[in-house]
Amino acid sequence: MSELTLTVMRLGFLAVLWLFVIVAVQVIRSDLFGTRVTQRGSRRDSGRAQQASRQAAPPQQRQQHGGGGGRQRRGAPTKLVVSEGTLTGTTVALQGQTITLGRAHDSTIVLDDDYASSRHARIYPDRDGQWIVEDLGSTNGTYLDRNRLTTPTPIPLGAPIRIGKTVIELRK
Repeated sequence: MSELTLTVMRLGFLAVLWLFVIVAVQVIRSDLFGTRVTQRGSRRDSGRAQQASRQAAPPQQRQQHGGGGGRQRRGAPTKLVVSEGTLTGTTVALQGQTITLGRAHDSTIVLDDDYASSRHARIYPDRDGQWIVEDLGSTNGTYLDRNRLTTPTPIPLGAPIRIGKTVIELRK
């Protein structure tokens, strides 16, 4: 073998070895620190702007603007608030759509919690305007007022919904 071929093979082997070391370090880093959770602020900001425009609108325009589902009951919750966990203070306006909770990046509320499943739970309105929480077959369970959910259950106003270290409540 020529000296040039041997040198190229050594450099190639060294490059493959370094590539292996870099990949191993990245895997260890992701195991130690978890996956990076990206903030979806633009979606939240647009929701807040829509909510602010609805609050500023006269009552006649409010009824026309929110005309998707049925009328909200008096005393019905208007927002979902994270009261404990890494997302404390996060608020989601309840506008009649299903809210998904979990580690998956396409969830409405992305939970960076070791005890949360990728598709952990969902919160949705029923026909009467009552909000329902449903566990989606999670490993560690979803708790409503310290009771583990086994069936879709109506959520009382202010009752804590616990998913791992995260606590969520419906509020006016």
